[in-house]
Amino acid sequence: MGAQWKVKHKEAAANAKGKIFGKLVKEITIAARNGADVATNAHLRLVVEQAKKASMPKETLDRAIKKGAGLLGETVQYHRVTYEGFAPHQVPLIVECVTDNINRTVAEIRVAFRKGQLGASGSVAWDFNHVGMIEASPDTPDADPEMAAIEAGAQDFEPGEEGATLFLTDPADLDAVQKALPEQGFTVLSAKLGYQPKNPVSGLSDEQMAEVEAFLEGLDNHDDVQDMFVGLAG
Repeated sequence: MGAQWKVKHKEAAANAKGKIFGKLVKEITIAARNGADVATNAHLRLVVEQAKKASMPKETLDRAIKKGAGLLGETVQYHRVTYEGFAPHQVPLIVECVTDNINRTVAEIRVAFRKGQLGASGSVAWDFNHVGMIEASPDTPDADPEMAAIEAGAQDFEPGEEGATLFLTDPADLDAVQKALPEQGFTVLSAKLGYQPKNPVSGLSDEQMAEVEAFLEGLDNHDDVQDMFVGLAG
């Protein structure tokens, strides 16, 4: 599972698209604080591309941008908060949340961690690398991810899901690399900052893995959870 854990068959769930749109709207709103122009706001440009690939309606996208940029007169203020800890069987975990009420979120996240262990800031982050993550699919069967990584300026790459490749970058190079990959024969599916585990846990039994996945699924179902990065091999 490496850099990021995903709920099994999450995309097939009836409410999956609504959850994806909800997370993207929050991310767009935050990004648009620094301006509504995607030409000068790299973070906003990345999230808008993800929203388009997810087929978000244009009016929903435009409203989120205007709301974040303060053009609608609304005062909802989202905050990004990160929690660190362990899933069952000492699997390290970083949880990123976006919330309009930090006190409510921290109380609920504590409850969600009752079968794991919620740690202090820095208790787990040392065991992860903070990186740019770009998921991209090859345009042709002979597209070479290694050559693409070198030419685009990525630090590394690894197999992704369903034939895609996960390109890893320095955080500062995320925007430049995702712009360069199409010239190397890869279509960018998503691009974001995230955490890659240095020492992922392996060797769990099927029963232990089921406990970990149930715990992660419970966390992922929380409305404020934006992303999770898990130190789990396989």
